[in-house]
Amino acid sequence: MSESSDTRTKTLNFNVGVLGHVDSGKTSLARALSSTASTAAFDKNPQSRERGITLDLGFSSFTVDLPDHLRDSVGKQPYDSLQFTLVDCPGHASLIRTIIGGAQIIDLMMLVVDVVKGVQTQTAECLLIGELTCPRMVVVLNKIDLLPPNKRQSAIEKMTKRLHKTLENTRFKDCPVIAVAAKPGGPEAPDTEEPQGVPQLIELLKKQTYLPKRDPGGDLLMAVDHCFSIRGQGTVMTGTILQGSLAINDTVEIPALKVTKKIKSVQMFRKPVSGAMQGDRVGVCVTQFDPKLLERGVVCTPESLRTLFAAVISVRKIGYFKGSLSTRAKFHITVGHETVMAKVTFFGLPPAGASEPPPDSKPPPSEPCSLETPFTFDREYFYQDEYVTGQEEGSSGPDPEQWALLEFERPVTCPSLCLVIGSKLDTDIHANACRLAFQGRLLQGFEDKNYAETDLPRLRIYKTKHKEGQVERVTDDYTVIGRSLFKKETNLQLFVGLKVTLSTGETGVIEGGFGQSGKFKIRIQDLIFVWTPLSPHTGRRSRSPAEGLPGCFR
Repeated sequence: MSESSDTRTKTLNFNVGVLGHVDSGKTSLARALSSTASTAAFDKNPQSRERGITLDLGFSSFTVDLPDHLRDSVGKQPYDSLQFTLVDCPGHASLIRTIIGGAQIIDLMMLVVDVVKGVQTQTAECLLIGELTCPRMVVVLNKIDLLPPNKRQSAIEKMTKRLHKTLENTRFKDCPVIAVAAKPGGPEAPDTEEPQGVPQLIELLKKQTYLPKRDPGGDLLMAVDHCFSIRGQGTVMTGTILQGSLAINDTVEIPALKVTKKIKSVQMFRKPVSGAMQGDRVGVCVTQFDPKLLERGVVCTPESLRTLFAAVISVRKIGYFKGSLSTRAKFHITVGHETVMAKVTFFGLPPAGASEPPPDSKPPPSEPCSLETPFTFDREYFYQDEYVTGQEEGSSGPDPEQWALLEFERPVTCPSLCLVIGSKLDTDIHANACRLAFQGRLLQGFEDKNYAETDLPRLRIYKTKHKEGQVERVTDDYTVIGRSLFKKETNLQLFVGLKVTLSTGETGVIEGGFGQSGKFKIRIQDLIFVWTPLSPHTGRRSRSPAEGLPGCFR
């Protein structure tokens, strides 16, 4: 990495994620589109070559003239060209951790679908990840050379119609679909035959580009996907800047190792630059650092990231996940660029009439969902045995607002308010089932290893307990003596003021103890009535003030 000649402000970088099912032709498509390969591009991993699938994020790029619609929108920005950086994500089911990490750094998703096989399991999972992380998508129907020429156009139209039907309830319902053959004849065929439809795809990508939000301010956060050494120069870390900016001579931290290094030089696709900002893909050279210590991770402004042992997140169930989300279950949690197992506890807002014990053990309905309800330690929350959906509450409305406490099996390093995805990655990879369970945002992190003693007591989560006793006697129209609810050694002062309900429908509150055997007084808010037998003259029942008849309450 040699002396700098700053070209950063001349080229707008636009990150395109290439996602899809295994063997749909993603790498072949990226190779057909690209003119410049980065360090991790085109299945250089030996295992990838042997198995014929992408095992890691591959990066490559190509540059075109800046489209007119961008030239009009950049204002005073001196861009004169547009660089597409292609992020080739693995399609194999067991590598979904890498897909999630890659999806967080893309501006547009290119979903590659085998035109013969259609939407497959990992295709659907990639679509879900794209919905969570990316605003736009282009669908590429690949391998059209495998279709008989006389039926090709009708098969493409049929698959396009099917895809639009699949996407109609997603944020990508109107996304464009284009047909190509990235590698006619298959991966073993010679390179003499030209790809089909690639020039048209490039034009479509140009039309779909927009001016991404690029803010050089704030702390640096860079996702590193590859690390290697250059003799006589130092160690190069390649990756994408997620936020902030960097420049030569800046000091950066590698939080996973708790070490800081000074930037010696910076390159963008082998072109030396003096600095880079959010959205740029760069190579950063530092000295006296062993590349074997960091294959993938993050680099940041010193002390800007936190290492967490537990966290509170907002949570929403992913609709395609068929399993239940149970408290105390363990999920694979992708937070920042790490995936770690965590135990989950779900909780929500107290139900209406929270002092009324629920009739069974199922969690009661929460208050209506409000995305503006902030999480705060000052509020009381209701413990839930599982995530509650809108359908469980007897309506077809949205799920009530809920949160989750995540207790990680090992500490994770991540930025504030980052995306969190919960998955069941231990599900059979050949099963036709969605493994993405829920998503949310990190709201509160706990950095103390002893968080259970130091931090969790601030989290006010309660359960409603349901107990039944008996009415021993009624002393007057407003007072009842109860028994069989408490033991004689129970401190009844803890229960004074709590609400009870009689089996006849009246409600009251506990006033205090009565004697030394665990009996207690209940003050009834209205007159106590009991049902009398059927009248032989009218055939109707009547109600009269209570006369000491025994009953029960809860």
